[in-house]
Amino acid sequence: MDAADFSAVLSEVRRFVRERVVPLEAEIDEKDEMPAEIREAAKKMGLFGFALPEEYGGLGLSMYEEAQLMFELGYTTPALRSMFGTNNGIAGHVLMVGGTEEQKAEWLPRIASGDVLASFALTEAEAGSDPSTLTTRAHLDGDEWVINGAKRYITNAPLADVFMVFARTDPDAPRTRGISTFLVPAGTPGLTVAPKDHKMGQFGAWTADVYFDDVRVPASALVGGEAGLDRGFGTAMGCIAHGRVHISSLCVGMAERLVDETVEYARTRRQSGKLIGSFQLVQGLIADSMTDYYAGRATVLEAARAFDAGTDTKIGPSCTKYFASEMVWRVADRAVQVHGGAGYMRGVAVERFYRDARLFRIYEGTSQIQQVIIAKALLGEAARG
Repeated sequence: MDAADFSAVLSEVRRFVRERVVPLEAEIDEKDEMPAEIREAAKKMGLFGFALPEEYGGLGLSMYEEAQLMFELGYTTPALRSMFGTNNGIAGHVLMVGGTEEQKAEWLPRIASGDVLASFALTEAEAGSDPSTLTTRAHLDGDEWVINGAKRYITNAPLADVFMVFARTDPDAPRTRGISTFLVPAGTPGLTVAPKDHKMGQFGAWTADVYFDDVRVPASALVGGEAGLDRGFGTAMGCIAHGRVHISSLCVGMAERLVDETVEYARTRRQSGKLIGSFQLVQGLIADSMTDYYAGRATVLEAARAFDAGTDTKIGPSCTKYFASEMVWRVADRAVQVHGGAGYMRGVAVERFYRDARLFRIYEGTSQIQQVIIAKALLGEAARG
């Protein structure tokens, strides 16, 4: 995007986040729901398609530009980003990297506009950090695919219009082979979405289990057509690598907000007749958090540059996801500590962000999975003993 245009987009999003969404955070958390007016405003701003190609109605942002946008979006409740994150990220990217031209033309414009909400149905009860063990299956019956299985913790499932479903199509293939992806519209007979999950945090961002009981879809629902058969695992991993940089950027935005909340509290809260900002141990906590934020921002931007250049689409995303998710958790913990008892009270921003931040160390691959990916990529055969 032209630099001036992109700067205008960032400014508009910053105003939207800080003037319209931040004041509603407590309400969103309490009601576990994103207000309809915020959803509509996000559609008008093009936020449902910022990472999708311009030819399909998106903004066509690079990973480096997307990271900067996520810094702004991360400043508020992660439920905002979650509302359109799957359209831009792991679900929308399934079609971008693996779909046929016909599938892209049919679905991407509606996904980019927000008229269609897409969900990424990969995770299962026993296939989370290692999705190659998934057991959902699909077999061809005449000119239809029949899908059976269950998915867990699927973001936006209660609201989704279409699911990108990963299923094993060749049960005899090696674990990372024999997996394909299917476009399954909501309302297809046999598809059931369970009640939304009641989570620790990130209220307003809905997840739920999804069940497939003899769900029939036409042959055209196979993402990528015949060429996409048994290529689902590779497609998923490519989408998740992008998602790791995306989530890392969100963590940085939240860290910035937490630093701001911590500094403002230390500037105004008095103890023993003094502002707590004058206590050196409090200063140390703030300095550590600012340093973490600064390092996280630099790490994300470097990973985004390398991702765009194609020079690092594996180690970099894992390194930045590992560092940024652990970083924001440390910053959130210090924010609560500086707030003292107030930081443990519902209705205080840092308490809410403390709950919200915990999830980042789990989804898009746990911190431990990132460690394994990084180490194996560096050690090669030596990692296998």
